[in-house]
Amino acid sequence: MATPAVVMKFGGTSVEDAAAMRRLADIVADRASEHPVVVVSAMAKVTDQLAELAAAALAANREAAAELLGALQARHREALAGLGGDADTGAALEHLFAELGDLVRGIAAVGELTGRTRDAVMSFGERLSPLLVRVALRRAGLRPQLLDARQVIVTDEQFTHALPLYAESQRQVDERVTPALADGAVPLLGGFLAGTRQGVGTTLGRGGSDFSAAILGALLGAQRIEIWTDVDGMLTADPRLCAGARRIKAISFQEAAELAYFGAKVLHPSTLLPAMHSGVPVWVLNSRAWLPGPPDGARTGTRIATRAPKTTAPFKCISCKRRIVVVEVISTRMLQAHGFLKAIWDVFAEHRCPVDMVSTSEVSVSLTIADPSALPDIADALGKFADVRCAGRQAILCLVGENLRDTPGLAGQVFAALGELNVRMISQGASEINIGLVVDDDDVPEAMQRLHARFFSELDPAVFA
Repeated sequence: MATPAVVMKFGGTSVEDAAAMRRLADIVADRASEHPVVVVSAMAKVTDQLAELAAAALAANREAAAELLGALQARHREALAGLGGDADTGAALEHLFAELGDLVRGIAAVGELTGRTRDAVMSFGERLSPLLVRVALRRAGLRPQLLDARQVIVTDEQFTHALPLYAESQRQVDERVTPALADGAVPLLGGFLAGTRQGVGTTLGRGGSDFSAAILGALLGAQRIEIWTDVDGMLTADPRLCAGARRIKAISFQEAAELAYFGAKVLHPSTLLPAMHSGVPVWVLNSRAWLPGPPDGARTGTRIATRAPKTTAPFKCISCKRRIVVVEVISTRMLQAHGFLKAIWDVFAEHRCPVDMVSTSEVSVSLTIADPSALPDIADALGKFADVRCAGRQAILCLVGENLRDTPGLAGQVFAALGELNVRMISQGASEINIGLVVDDDDVPEAMQRLHARFFSELDPAVFA
């Protein structure tokens, strides 16, 4: 290769129909001289429909399953027709739908849905969409080479949320992707998909197409990774909650990762890890507002890199993680007793339940969790040595910036901006780039607007658009 590749990932809204796929092809054609590698998600909403299909099959609801399967089939046929049709692609789509139908009938007959089988069902969105995108790329004069991501990204056997094995994946990338690039082709893969050493299909979890792109970008030593979505980049706040949200031109990996974990929907939380470790910059771009030429923070998108410009404002962004649960663990019996915290963490570890924020005192611990599915069992286990109280409908507000520990009076400014709104928990000092607050979920819109008005009324043009 004359230059390193550019890995381009297109999300569901960027492949939602024939028009979106034609736009995708134009964008890729504009990058043709930069050796593009294209990673695509399932068409918008398809992953949700596949989850419904799996649930209907498990419940032996054959009528609902047939209706869902028919709707999926009709939508993909319609997209192919909108691209001008292609007999070979049509046959390939029908073959995949026949395979999916057989799988659904098998689940209904057995009445069981294992993690491995769920991954098999969920894989079809990212197996179908590349077939359609290949047609669009050909129509744009490109030479796409369809690769099976299950043979490229190698993972462990944690079905539904597998973790990549980088050494094995590197060998597959060198064997399959690099030669395609050297031959002048455009490698085309479905995101989200991977496979074990034995060749059994796995998935990287919801939002895993971003992760796929980052893994490929790191293993290829790409010059950049482009995440194409339906927003202009990373914003100072969620525009649905805060009308004055502005685009961030540049942000650091650490800041972006913190935002992704605490609710920013633009990126999957795992996306940035491979890119961060390899030093490959990531761009977040809007496929609906595409401008020809390489990305430029002055015109469009957000650049995420190891270092970002300093800003005069303390914060770069406010994000929120909604509908969380606050768990309070109180035990006077554990007063000054060692092992209290370990006993708590052992319970959460046993139930594989991540904890987002923690606040502690001598005899009590308050913490937040996003997934309450295991909460009854967790409460029973904790109840053996402590009293447990749970409060739902809470939210974490996360204010992200740089060197926050060294900014005097910052917490006071935050509380002053919130006024009479109640703050249940606060985390400051645990991270140099994050202040976390827990508030009632109903207060999130008002809290976001007040904080944004206080800290983003005057924007640094070097960092914000």
